[in-house]
Amino acid sequence: MEDGGGDEEWTSASSEEAAPEVSEPQPPIEAIPAPPRASNFLVMGGGSEPARNEIALEKNVLYFQRTLQALGLAPDSASIYFANGNDGKATVRYLGEGSRELFKAPEVPHLKGPATLERFLEWVEQSARSTPQRPVFIYFTGHGGLNGRNLNNNHLALWDSDTLTVRAFGLFLGRLPSTTPVVTVMSQCYAGSFANFIYQDANPRRPVVAQPRCGFFATVEYRPSVGCTPEVNEADYRDYSSSFFAGLAGVSRTGMAVGSADRDGDGRVSYAEAHAFAKVDGETTDLPVSTSEAWLQRRVKIGDLRRFLSAPIVEVSRTGRPEQRYVVESLVRRLRFVAERSWVDNIQTTTPETEESDAYAMRLRMELLNIGMEQKVRASGDSPSLAVLDRLLQCEGGSWDTPSGPATVPVAPLSESTAR
Repeated sequence: MEDGGGDEEWTSASSEEAAPEVSEPQPPIEAIPAPPRASNFLVMGGGSEPARNEIALEKNVLYFQRTLQALGLAPDSASIYFANGNDGKATVRYLGEGSRELFKAPEVPHLKGPATLERFLEWVEQSARSTPQRPVFIYFTGHGGLNGRNLNNNHLALWDSDTLTVRAFGLFLGRLPSTTPVVTVMSQCYAGSFANFIYQDANPRRPVVAQPRCGFFATVEYRPSVGCTPEVNEADYRDYSSSFFAGLAGVSRTGMAVGSADRDGDGRVSYAEAHAFAKVDGETTDLPVSTSEAWLQRRVKIGDLRRFLSAPIVEVSRTGRPEQRYVVESLVRRLRFVAERSWVDNIQTTTPETEESDAYAMRLRMELLNIGMEQKVRASGDSPSLAVLDRLLQCEGGSWDTPSGPATVPVAPLSESTAR
Protein backbone atom coordinates (compact mmCIF):
# COMPACT_ATOMS: atom_id res chain seq x y z
CA MET A 1 0.00 0.00 0.00
CA GLU A 2 1.43 3.36 -1.05
CA ASP A 3 1.23 6.44 1.11
CA GLY A 4 -0.62 9.34 -0.40
CA GLY A 5 0.39 11.97 2.11
CA GLY A 6 0.89 14.76 -0.42
CA ASP A 7 4.68 14.69 -0.27
CA GLU A 8 5.37 13.21 -3.70
CA GLU A 9 6.89 16.39 -5.18
CA TRP A 10 10.35 15.20 -4.16
CA THR A 11 11.73 11.93 -5.43
CA SER A 12 14.56 9.57 -4.63
CA ALA A 13 17.95 10.79 -5.80
CA SER A 14 19.96 8.49 -8.04
CA SER A 15 23.07 6.99 -6.47
CA GLU A 16 24.99 8.58 -9.30
CA GLU A 17 23.95 12.18 -8.76
CA ALA A 18 24.81 14.66 -6.06
CA ALA A 19 22.32 15.97 -3.54
CA PRO A 20 20.87 19.37 -4.43
CA GLU A 21 22.16 22.55 -2.87
CA VAL A 22 20.18 23.72 0.16
CA SER A 23 19.80 27.45 0.56
CA GLU A 24 18.38 27.49 4.08
CA PRO A 25 20.58 29.44 6.53
CA GLN A 26 22.90 27.62 8.92
CA PRO A 27 21.67 28.12 12.51
CA PRO A 28 24.03 28.24 15.46
CA ILE A 29 25.26 24.83 16.62
CA GLU A 30 24.87 23.99 20.28
CA ALA A 31 26.67 21.16 22.03
CA ILE A 32 25.65 18.53 24.56
CA PRO A 33 27.50 15.60 26.10
CA ALA A 34 27.86 12.55 23.89
CA PRO A 35 24.89 10.18 24.29
CA PRO A 36 25.25 7.47 26.94
CA ARG A 37 24.34 3.85 26.41
CA ALA A 38 20.83 3.21 25.14
CA SER A 39 18.31 2.90 27.96
CA ASN A 40 14.86 3.27 26.37
CA PHE A 41 14.21 0.24 24.15
CA LEU A 42 11.24 -0.18 21.83
CA VAL A 43 10.50 -3.31 19.78
CA MET A 44 7.76 -3.39 17.16
CA GLY A 45 7.24 -6.64 15.29
CA GLY A 46 5.02 -9.10 13.50
CA GLY A 47 2.99 -9.08 10.33
CA SER A 48 -0.09 -7.09 9.40
CA GLU A 49 -2.34 -10.18 9.52
CA PRO A 50 -2.01 -13.88 10.46
CA ALA A 51 -1.09 -14.92 6.92
CA ARG A 52 1.97 -12.62 7.10
CA ASN A 53 2.82 -13.08 10.77
CA GLU A 54 5.59 -15.67 10.46
CA ILE A 55 7.07 -17.35 13.51
CA ALA A 56 10.56 -16.11 12.56
CA LEU A 57 9.39 -12.59 13.48
CA GLU A 58 8.34 -13.76 16.94
CA LYS A 59 11.65 -15.58 17.37
CA ASN A 60 13.49 -12.39 16.36
CA VAL A 61 11.86 -10.61 19.30
CA LEU A 62 12.86 -13.41 21.65
CA TYR A 63 16.44 -13.21 20.33
CA PHE A 64 16.45 -9.46 20.98
CA GLN A 65 15.49 -10.16 24.59
CA ARG A 66 18.32 -12.68 24.90
CA THR A 67 20.70 -10.10 23.43
CA LEU A 68 19.69 -7.61 26.11
CA GLN A 69 20.38 -10.24 28.75
CA ALA A 70 23.75 -11.15 27.21
CA LEU A 71 24.83 -7.53 27.60
CA GLY A 72 23.69 -7.27 31.20
CA LEU A 73 20.36 -5.58 30.54
CA ALA A 74 16.99 -6.80 31.79
CA PRO A 75 14.77 -8.35 29.10
CA ASP A 76 11.79 -6.53 30.58
CA SER A 77 13.54 -3.18 30.05
CA ALA A 78 12.22 -3.09 26.47
CA SER A 79 8.71 -2.01 25.54
CA ILE A 80 7.57 -4.76 23.18
CA TYR A 81 4.57 -4.63 20.85
CA PHE A 82 4.03 -7.64 18.62
CA ALA A 83 1.29 -8.49 16.12
CA ASN A 84 -2.08 -8.82 17.91
CA GLY A 85 -0.54 -8.55 21.38
CA ASN A 86 -2.09 -10.30 24.37
CA ASP A 87 -5.62 -11.04 23.16
CA GLY A 88 -4.89 -14.78 23.00
CA LYS A 89 -5.82 -15.22 19.35
CA ALA A 90 -3.77 -17.67 17.29
CA THR A 91 -2.08 -15.40 14.75
CA VAL A 92 1.53 -16.62 14.52
CA ARG A 93 1.99 -18.75 11.40
CA TYR A 94 4.37 -21.71 11.48
CA LEU A 95 4.96 -25.04 9.76
CA GLY A 96 4.30 -28.17 11.78
CA GLU A 97 4.92 -31.81 10.99
CA GLY A 98 4.78 -32.52 7.28
CA SER A 99 5.01 -28.78 6.54
CA ARG A 100 1.44 -28.34 7.66
CA GLU A 101 0.51 -24.69 8.15
CA LEU A 102 -0.52 -23.99 11.73
CA PHE A 103 -1.22 -20.95 13.89
CA LYS A 104 -0.60 -20.20 17.57
CA ALA A 105 -0.95 -17.25 19.92
CA PRO A 106 2.12 -15.02 20.44
CA GLU A 107 4.36 -16.20 23.28
CA VAL A 108 6.63 -13.24 24.08
CA PRO A 109 7.51 -12.49 27.71
CA HIS A 110 6.80 -8.92 28.87
CA LEU A 111 4.64 -8.24 25.78
CA LYS A 112 2.82 -4.93 26.25
CA GLY A 113 0.31 -5.11 23.41
CA PRO A 114 -0.30 -5.15 19.66
CA ALA A 115 2.05 -3.59 17.13
CA THR A 116 -0.31 -0.85 16.00
CA LEU A 117 0.14 2.80 15.15
CA GLU A 118 -1.86 3.73 18.24
CA ARG A 119 0.52 1.85 20.53
CA PHE A 120 3.56 3.41 18.85
CA LEU A 121 2.13 6.88 19.46
CA GLU A 122 1.33 5.97 23.07
CA TRP A 123 4.95 4.88 23.56
CA VAL A 124 6.26 8.15 22.09
CA GLU A 125 3.99 10.25 24.31
CA GLN A 126 4.87 8.19 27.40
CA SER A 127 8.59 8.49 26.67
CA ALA A 128 8.26 12.24 26.16
CA ARG A 129 6.54 12.59 29.54
CA SER A 130 8.34 10.07 31.73
CA THR A 131 11.82 9.48 30.31
CA PRO A 132 12.48 12.36 27.91
CA GLN A 133 16.29 12.31 28.20
CA ARG A 134 16.83 8.54 27.96
CA PRO A 135 18.54 7.56 24.67
CA VAL A 136 16.19 5.53 22.46
CA PHE A 137 16.88 2.28 20.60
CA ILE A 138 14.13 1.06 18.24
CA TYR A 139 14.08 -2.38 16.64
CA PHE A 140 11.53 -3.24 13.97
CA THR A 141 11.16 -6.81 12.73
CA GLY A 142 8.30 -7.22 10.31
CA HIS A 143 7.22 -6.32 6.80
CA GLY A 144 7.77 -3.16 4.80
CA GLY A 145 5.90 -1.60 1.91
CA LEU A 146 7.24 0.08 -1.23
CA ASN A 147 6.07 3.54 -2.22
CA GLY A 148 6.44 3.41 -6.01
CA ARG A 149 5.98 7.15 -6.34
CA ASN A 150 8.54 8.10 -3.72
CA LEU A 151 11.17 5.61 -2.53
CA ASN A 152 12.22 8.09 0.16
CA ASN A 153 8.89 7.48 1.92
CA ASN A 154 8.28 3.72 2.14
CA HIS A 155 6.34 2.36 5.11
CA LEU A 156 6.21 -0.21 7.89
CA ALA A 157 3.31 -2.66 7.79
CA LEU A 158 1.81 -2.80 11.29
CA TRP A 159 -0.90 -5.03 12.74
CA ASP A 160 -4.47 -4.75 11.50
CA SER A 161 -3.43 -2.98 8.27
CA ASP A 162 -1.91 0.04 10.03
CA THR A 163 1.04 1.65 8.24
CA LEU A 164 3.80 4.00 9.36
CA THR A 165 5.65 5.95 6.69
CA VAL A 166 9.18 7.31 6.98
CA ARG A 167 7.79 10.81 7.08
CA ALA A 168 5.32 10.06 9.87
CA PHE A 169 7.97 8.09 11.80
CA GLY A 170 10.30 11.08 11.81
CA LEU A 171 7.57 13.55 12.72
CA PHE A 172 6.35 11.45 15.65
CA LEU A 173 9.88 11.01 17.02
CA GLY A 174 10.13 14.78 16.90
CA ARG A 175 7.78 14.84 19.91
CA LEU A 176 10.75 13.69 21.98
CA PRO A 177 13.23 16.37 23.09
CA SER A 178 15.66 17.53 20.40
CA THR A 179 18.53 16.33 22.62
CA THR A 180 17.25 12.73 22.88
CA PRO A 181 19.35 10.41 20.68
CA VAL A 182 17.44 7.85 18.58
CA VAL A 183 19.01 4.74 17.02
CA THR A 184 17.04 2.30 14.86
CA VAL A 185 17.63 -1.20 13.51
CA MET A 186 15.14 -2.27 10.84
CA SER A 187 15.04 -5.57 9.00
CA GLN A 188 11.97 -5.24 6.77
CA CYS A 189 11.79 -5.13 2.97
CA TYR A 190 12.74 -1.76 1.45
CA ALA A 191 14.12 -0.73 4.85
CA GLY A 192 16.78 1.66 3.53
CA SER A 193 14.11 4.27 2.89
CA PHE A 194 14.01 4.87 6.64
CA ALA A 195 17.52 6.33 6.49
CA ASN A 196 15.64 9.50 5.49
CA PHE A 197 14.22 9.92 8.99
CA ILE A 198 17.30 12.04 9.71
CA TYR A 199 15.89 14.84 7.52
CA GLN A 200 13.21 17.39 8.24
CA ASP A 201 9.97 16.06 6.77
CA ALA A 202 11.97 12.94 5.70
CA ASN A 203 12.97 14.95 2.65
CA PRO A 204 16.66 14.69 1.60
CA ARG A 205 16.39 18.19 0.14
CA ARG A 206 15.78 19.55 3.64
CA PRO A 207 18.29 19.99 6.50
CA VAL A 208 19.04 17.29 9.04
CA VAL A 209 16.83 17.50 12.15
CA ALA A 210 18.15 18.78 15.47
CA GLN A 211 17.55 15.45 17.24
CA PRO A 212 20.58 13.11 17.01
CA ARG A 213 19.33 10.22 14.85
CA CYS A 214 20.91 7.28 13.05
CA GLY A 215 19.93 3.82 11.92
CA PHE A 216 20.91 0.51 10.38
CA PHE A 217 18.81 -1.18 7.73
CA ALA A 218 18.73 -4.68 6.25
CA THR A 219 18.77 -3.48 2.67
CA VAL A 220 18.40 -0.49 0.39
CA GLU A 221 15.11 1.25 -0.26
CA TYR A 222 14.33 -0.46 -3.57
CA ARG A 223 14.97 -4.11 -2.63
CA PRO A 224 13.10 -6.70 -0.56
CA SER A 225 14.91 -8.35 2.34
CA VAL A 226 15.02 -11.94 3.55
CA GLY A 227 14.17 -13.60 6.85
CA CYS A 228 10.37 -13.85 7.13
CA THR A 229 9.76 -17.59 7.29
CA PRO A 230 7.25 -19.92 8.95
CA GLU A 231 10.02 -22.49 9.52
CA VAL A 232 10.66 -23.12 13.21
CA ASN A 233 14.34 -24.12 13.21
CA GLU A 234 16.37 -21.03 14.10
CA ALA A 235 19.60 -22.67 12.96
CA ASP A 236 18.34 -22.10 9.41
CA TYR A 237 17.50 -18.42 9.87
CA ARG A 238 19.47 -15.95 7.77
CA ASP A 239 18.61 -12.28 8.14
CA TYR A 240 20.27 -8.95 8.83
CA SER A 241 19.12 -8.44 12.41
CA SER A 242 20.27 -11.95 13.41
CA SER A 243 23.77 -11.03 12.28
CA PHE A 244 23.62 -7.50 13.74
CA PHE A 245 22.73 -8.68 17.23
CA ALA A 246 25.18 -11.59 17.05
CA GLY A 247 27.90 -9.05 16.34
CA LEU A 248 26.69 -6.70 19.05
CA ALA A 249 26.57 -9.31 21.83
CA GLY A 250 29.03 -11.93 20.58
CA VAL A 251 26.37 -14.66 20.77
CA SER A 252 24.40 -16.08 17.85
CA ARG A 253 20.68 -16.71 18.02
CA THR A 254 21.40 -20.40 18.63
CA GLY A 255 23.60 -19.56 21.64
CA MET A 256 26.96 -20.05 19.96
CA ALA A 257 29.85 -17.62 20.57
CA VAL A 258 30.91 -15.63 17.49
CA GLY A 259 34.17 -13.86 16.77
CA SER A 260 34.45 -10.41 18.29
CA ALA A 261 33.19 -7.52 16.17
CA ASP A 262 35.30 -5.06 18.19
CA ARG A 263 37.50 -3.96 15.29
CA ASP A 264 39.08 -0.89 16.92
CA GLY A 265 40.03 -2.79 20.10
CA ASP A 266 38.40 -0.38 22.55
CA GLY A 267 36.74 -3.18 24.52
CA ARG A 268 33.18 -2.67 23.31
CA VAL A 269 31.19 -3.29 20.12
CA SER A 270 29.65 -0.20 18.56
CA TYR A 271 26.55 -0.20 16.39
CA ALA A 272 28.77 0.53 13.38
CA GLU A 273 30.92 -2.49 14.19
CA ALA A 274 27.87 -4.74 14.56
CA HIS A 275 26.65 -3.42 11.19
CA ALA A 276 30.02 -4.27 9.62
CA PHE A 277 29.85 -7.76 11.14
CA ALA A 278 26.40 -8.25 9.57
CA LYS A 279 27.66 -7.28 6.11
CA VAL A 280 30.16 -10.13 6.25
CA ASP A 281 28.18 -12.65 8.31
CA GLY A 282 24.85 -12.36 6.53
CA GLU A 283 24.65 -15.04 3.82
CA THR A 284 21.74 -13.33 2.10
CA THR A 285 20.91 -11.21 -0.92
CA ASP A 286 20.46 -8.13 1.30
CA LEU A 287 22.45 -4.93 0.80
CA PRO A 288 22.75 -3.48 4.34
CA VAL A 289 23.06 0.27 4.69
CA SER A 290 23.29 2.82 7.51
CA THR A 291 22.21 6.45 7.69
CA SER A 292 25.72 7.81 7.12
CA GLU A 293 26.25 5.41 4.21
CA ALA A 294 22.96 6.40 2.57
CA TRP A 295 23.91 10.06 3.09
CA LEU A 296 27.29 9.51 1.42
CA GLN A 297 25.97 7.38 -1.42
CA ARG A 298 23.43 10.05 -2.30
CA ARG A 299 26.40 12.29 -3.13
CA VAL A 300 28.14 9.92 -5.52
CA LYS A 301 28.75 11.31 -9.02
CA ILE A 302 29.78 9.53 -12.19
CA GLY A 303 33.37 10.64 -11.68
CA ASP A 304 33.38 9.20 -8.17
CA LEU A 305 32.32 5.81 -9.51
CA ARG A 306 35.25 5.82 -11.92
CA ARG A 307 37.66 7.06 -9.29
CA PHE A 308 36.87 4.64 -6.46
CA LEU A 309 35.86 1.55 -8.42
CA SER A 310 38.70 1.71 -10.95
CA ALA A 311 41.48 2.16 -8.40
CA PRO A 312 43.13 -0.81 -6.65
CA ILE A 313 40.87 -2.04 -3.84
CA VAL A 314 43.72 -2.00 -1.33
CA GLU A 315 44.43 1.64 -2.16
CA VAL A 316 40.83 2.81 -1.66
CA SER A 317 40.35 0.82 1.54
CA ARG A 318 43.54 2.11 3.16
CA THR A 319 41.77 5.23 4.50
CA GLY A 320 38.79 3.33 5.90
CA ARG A 321 37.96 2.93 9.56
CA PRO A 322 38.85 -0.46 11.13
CA GLU A 323 35.35 -1.89 10.66
CA GLN A 324 35.29 -0.74 7.03
CA ARG A 325 38.64 -2.34 6.28
CA TYR A 326 37.34 -5.53 7.89
CA VAL A 327 34.36 -5.55 5.52
CA VAL A 328 36.53 -4.95 2.47
CA GLU A 329 39.16 -7.54 3.37
CA SER A 330 36.57 -10.17 4.31
CA LEU A 331 34.50 -9.71 1.16
CA VAL A 332 37.59 -9.71 -1.03
CA ARG A 333 38.54 -13.09 0.42
CA ARG A 334 35.03 -14.46 0.11
CA LEU A 335 34.78 -13.38 -3.52
CA ARG A 336 38.34 -14.50 -4.30
CA PHE A 337 39.10 -11.05 -5.64
CA VAL A 338 42.62 -9.68 -5.96
CA ALA A 339 43.00 -6.67 -3.65
CA GLU A 340 45.73 -5.13 -5.79
CA ARG A 341 43.27 -4.86 -8.67
CA SER A 342 40.24 -2.60 -8.91
CA TRP A 343 36.66 -3.64 -8.22
CA VAL A 344 35.87 -3.14 -11.91
CA ASP A 345 38.77 -5.35 -13.03
CA ASN A 346 37.81 -8.05 -10.55
CA ILE A 347 34.15 -8.09 -11.49
CA GLN A 348 35.03 -8.36 -15.18
CA THR A 349 37.11 -11.48 -14.63
CA THR A 350 35.23 -13.13 -11.74
CA THR A 351 31.56 -13.89 -12.28
CA PRO A 352 29.54 -14.34 -9.05
CA GLU A 353 28.14 -17.87 -9.03
CA THR A 354 25.08 -17.28 -6.84
CA GLU A 355 22.68 -14.49 -5.93
CA GLU A 356 24.41 -14.30 -2.55
CA SER A 357 27.81 -13.91 -4.22
CA ASP A 358 26.40 -11.15 -6.38
CA ALA A 359 25.18 -9.42 -3.20
CA TYR A 360 28.66 -9.73 -1.66
CA ALA A 361 30.11 -8.03 -4.74
CA MET A 362 27.57 -5.22 -4.42
CA ARG A 363 28.31 -4.86 -0.70
CA LEU A 364 31.99 -4.52 -1.53
CA ARG A 365 31.18 -1.91 -4.17
CA MET A 366 29.11 0.04 -1.65
CA GLU A 367 31.84 -0.16 1.00
CA LEU A 368 34.48 1.19 -1.36
CA LEU A 369 32.19 4.08 -2.25
CA ASN A 370 31.48 4.71 1.45
CA ILE A 371 35.21 4.94 2.19
CA GLY A 372 36.01 7.01 -0.86
CA MET A 373 33.15 9.45 -0.42
CA GLU A 374 33.91 10.02 3.26
CA GLN A 375 37.44 11.04 2.33
CA LYS A 376 36.10 13.26 -0.45
CA VAL A 377 33.79 15.07 1.97
CA ARG A 378 36.61 15.52 4.47
CA ALA A 379 38.92 16.88 1.78
CA SER A 380 36.25 19.31 0.58
CA GLY A 381 36.47 21.55 3.63
CA ASP A 382 32.69 21.98 3.44
CA SER A 383 31.88 22.71 7.09
CA PRO A 384 28.10 22.02 6.96
CA SER A 385 28.61 18.66 5.24
CA LEU A 386 31.41 17.72 7.63
CA ALA A 387 29.22 18.58 10.61
CA VAL A 388 26.42 16.32 9.32
CA LEU A 389 28.80 13.46 8.56
CA ASP A 390 30.57 13.62 11.91
CA ARG A 391 27.29 13.78 13.75
CA LEU A 392 25.95 10.69 11.97
CA LEU A 393 29.17 8.78 12.60
CA GLN A 394 29.16 9.80 16.25
CA CYS A 395 25.64 8.41 16.63
CA GLU A 396 26.49 5.21 14.75
CA GLY A 397 29.53 4.77 16.98
CA GLY A 398 27.35 4.43 20.07
CA SER A 399 26.63 1.13 21.79
CA TRP A 400 24.69 -0.63 24.53
CA ASP A 401 27.87 -0.79 26.61
CA THR A 402 29.49 2.57 27.29
CA PRO A 403 29.49 6.18 26.12
CA SER A 404 31.49 6.77 22.98
CA GLY A 405 32.50 9.37 20.47
CA PRO A 406 33.68 12.94 20.88
CA ALA A 407 32.91 14.99 23.97
CA THR A 408 30.22 17.02 22.22
CA VAL A 409 27.70 16.56 19.44
CA PRO A 410 25.88 19.28 17.45
CA VAL A 411 22.13 19.30 17.96
CA ALA A 412 20.87 22.26 15.92
CA PRO A 413 19.49 21.59 12.42
CA LEU A 414 22.36 21.36 9.98
CA SER A 415 22.06 22.54 6.39
CA GLU A 416 23.84 20.45 3.82
CA SER A 417 25.64 21.34 0.62
CA THR A 418 27.05 19.21 -2.12
CA ALA A 419 30.44 17.70 -1.32
CA ARG A 420 33.12 19.14 -3.54
